[in-house]
Amino acid sequence: MWYYHVCHREVWLMCHNIVPDQSDQNVDYGRFLQENAYQRDKKEISVGHLKFDMVRRKDGQLIVGEVKKSSKHELSAKMQLALYLTELSALGIQAKGELLFPQEKKKVEVELTPELREIVEKSKHDILRIAYLPAPPPVTKNKFCRNCAYAEMCWA
Repeated sequence: MWYYHVCHREVWLMCHNIVPDQSDQNVDYGRFLQENAYQRDKKEISVGHLKFDMVRRKDGQLIVGEVKKSSKHELSAKMQLALYLTELSALGIQAKGELLFPQEKKKVEVELTPELREIVEKSKHDILRIAYLPAPPPVTKNKFCRNCAYAEMCWA
């Protein structure tokens, strides 16, 4: 879901098990941040095919957190979190979400609304459409290309 709201070409590459450059400094820093930020919370919790960055309880409410290095990707992070909340809801688990940007000391609360749920469902259908394309979508330059770990695959 996150990739869908950044770049459709990335969606296709991920769906075809083509992984980004694992030595990319942004990938490394993302791993470091995920491991070291919010150390008091439970991390890397898996529920089925979902993997949450962190999970905690606040006033009896389950909170699912998504940790990102920058709010530049706030929309895509919000949609990733909305997917998690939608999938949990389908399992009968009610939760709220938090986007966490530790470098910026910023936290954004996310609740699953009917509008968000609708966007998630439409996005899931389009992700499947992209996944079944015989070749990746054409390269489309956007503001995220400069720091993308897939850059060599698109611009080489």
